[in-house]
Amino acid sequence: MEAAGVRDRLARCVTEVFAPQVLVIGLPPLVGLVSDGWAGFRWGLVASLLCGGVPALVIALGVRAGRLDSRHIVDRSRRTIPLVVAVVAVLAALVLLAGLGAPRLLVATVGAMLAGLAVTVPVTLLWKISFHAAVSAGTVLVLSRVLPATPTLTFGLLVVAVVCWARVRLAHHTFAQVAAGAVTGAVSSWAVLALTGV
Repeated sequence: MEAAGVRDRLARCVTEVFAPQVLVIGLPPLVGLVSDGWAGFRWGLVASLLCGGVPALVIALGVRAGRLDSRHIVDRSRRTIPLVVAVVAVLAALVLLAGLGAPRLLVATVGAMLAGLAVTVPVTLLWKISFHAAVSAGTVLVLSRVLPATPTLTFGLLVVAVVCWARVRLAHHTFAQVAAGAVTGAVSSWAVLALTGV
């Protein structure tokens, strides 16, 4: 019983540390900094505010008002409004960054976020695909463009596997749901990065 409790605590910790909101807020400044220095970092902060901050605020207000169960929105039927807000916020960030000449890789990163949402949002209306898995896999693909690719992909694969394990361990998703999320996040990010040539 004690070992099961430790595994549950570890799964909850992984779920919090690698939550989609955390990754979406943290990724753009890192990508901007590594690819384009402090100017890129500042552009990354703008992307973080729109792509992660706005949806996080809407979710936090929903949790506070009792409309949402947690910031992870375990109840799929409650995901629609926060996801629509996320799509609009990411689209606004993409238009703003592209229009004002932000670094290409940062624009592609936001484009990858939008591509992931374009697939996962319609799916989640019918089936509970894992956003944790999708965002973590997409994050790894983007980071492999600014950090040494082989170690980033190797370590990232382990992180994605642990995230998937945690979501299944907590009974928030099935194996199929996390696998579909990871594949969706990886493929959509790869496609955008390949098409943009960054």
